[in-house]
Amino acid sequence: MDRALADRIVAEARGWVGTPYRHQASLKGVGCDCLGLLRGVWRGVLGSEPETAPPYAASWVEVDRGDDPLASAAGRHFVPVATPLPAYVPQPGDVLLFAFRAYLPAKHCAVATGPAAMIHAHDGAAVCEVALTPWWRRHLAHAFRFPGIG
Repeated sequence: MDRALADRIVAEARGWVGTPYRHQASLKGVGCDCLGLLRGVWRGVLGSEPETAPPYAASWVEVDRGDDPLASAAGRHFVPVATPLPAYVPQPGDVLLFAFRAYLPAKHCAVATGPAAMIHAHDGAAVCEVALTPWWRRHLAHAFRFPGIG
């Protein structure tokens, strides 16, 4: 694992703490949603985003569409973690995707800061670092690593 790159990812994500929630935004200190946070961390660490996020409604995944667009996009640009999720221990800089219902695709993303904490943006609050509680662990659907971390 490239520890220096992981540390840069965590430092960049922590730089977004306090940024207000704004749907579809991705401007540090101004506003972002969870995807905007992840996009901003990518830009801050790796440079230009690899693709443009399409417009999406806040409720875009609250019906079973038969696909998992967030996980599909993550799979195009991040490295999937091979460890089965029940045994998975998040590493600093890992990208975590959450599904809030077992039959729905992932709707939320965060950046792990270690095995028990993550940084995320959610509606009605500013970007914050929180504990990766059992509730979050139950809803973890996918885990990825930034390219270059290994």
